[in-house]
Amino acid sequence: MPSPLISSCGKFVRLFVLICATSSSVVAQESSNTSTATQRVQGRSGFFERLPPRPEKTTEELRAWADELRIKYSQPSEKWPEPTVESEVQWVEIGLLPEVEHPDENPFSKEKYALGRMLFFDPRLSKSGEMACASCHDPDLSWGDGRTVSFGLGRFELSRNAPSLLNAGLLETYFWDGRAESLEDQALSVLHNPHEMGSQEAIIVERLGAEPGYRNAFAAAFKDGEVNTENVGKAIACFERTLTGGRSDFDRFLQGKQDQLSDAAIRGLDLFRREARCMNCHHGPLMTDHKFHDVGLSYYGRQYEDLGRYEVTAAKEDVGKFRTPSLRNISKTGPYMHNGLFPLAGVLRMYNAGMPTLTPKEHQTDDPLFPRKSNLLRPLGLNNQDLADLQAFLEALEEPRIRHRPPSLPGLPHRFPETAVTPQNTSQSGDDSN
Repeated sequence: MPSPLISSCGKFVRLFVLICATSSSVVAQESSNTSTATQRVQGRSGFFERLPPRPEKTTEELRAWADELRIKYSQPSEKWPEPTVESEVQWVEIGLLPEVEHPDENPFSKEKYALGRMLFFDPRLSKSGEMACASCHDPDLSWGDGRTVSFGLGRFELSRNAPSLLNAGLLETYFWDGRAESLEDQALSVLHNPHEMGSQEAIIVERLGAEPGYRNAFAAAFKDGEVNTENVGKAIACFERTLTGGRSDFDRFLQGKQDQLSDAAIRGLDLFRREARCMNCHHGPLMTDHKFHDVGLSYYGRQYEDLGRYEVTAAKEDVGKFRTPSLRNISKTGPYMHNGLFPLAGVLRMYNAGMPTLTPKEHQTDDPLFPRKSNLLRPLGLNNQDLADLQAFLEALEEPRIRHRPPSLPGLPHRFPETAVTPQNTSQSGDDSN
């Protein structure tokens, strides 16, 4: 009987072919290139290529290879094997997370943190009074929402998957298209978006200003004490910067606890850095290059078209590009990609095939906006053992579950009495796992 991983991957190869199709009726044509031994699967809107999987190892060979790699990766990271990256990639070694720095224009304070925590969970910020930041960034769902794409006001289906907020304070841009350059901008953008929270300055001033608890909280958090959207954005961003990880099995491995990675995960670490070519885009402590890439999923010219970064810059080279997500805690934040269509095993299978390459139709031949897939992507020829090992490594990036109870909100009933709260005992790096 085939393993669950193999069975699920087969389904997503078929779905992958559908991505390249213009309708549900797809005729896949396979052809061999004798010089490269690649196999092309052709749809009506494009194709992807596969290399034959390399031979699998025996159980004894896998164990011996893991033992050898464990010795290599027990050394300081500067002595690890060189990663497989293209010459133009300015890669940074994967490693422990740095401390989050709060900007000078919005410095941290316990009072601002406490205010931001309340605002994050308060649905009264939205026009309907029913949507909070936590509606799409739920702590019980690893600060995402677990959906393909999120719902906005009135259950309006949005176009993209909600990224997790864990470690958001370490990112350089926000949203899949990078249209916000700070957490403050991100928070305000969602507040004012008519399809998301749909709020306005008047709504916030009226609702929050009517509550003595909020008036006192704003006065304690800000010198001007004003209840306004600018201070709301600053307080929420202050709270979000405290949502940090760093307690995964991989982090413990980096701290010298060599038994924290399984044999499969240690093999996956080596694959991640070398044969799987992941570090061309996923490097550094956060495992992202903070850049934008076209991975062939723009649906250009089709029903679910999403032009990505182009909608922000209007630069033709940005059509179909999306921000490289962090891989920290990735196994807890599915489904994946900007459109939320794939589970983890399916994503790995797609990258093994180099991701889809769209081909222009006759009327698109001279289209200056036709997207071009990143040249960092290519078929890999990994076998099912390799894919399982890669997934084991990604699962080793998982953070332990931290229960984060919503706070009491001024003017609203709460079934638990509120106690003194500090970032040290509520952030993702805290120890309350009950």
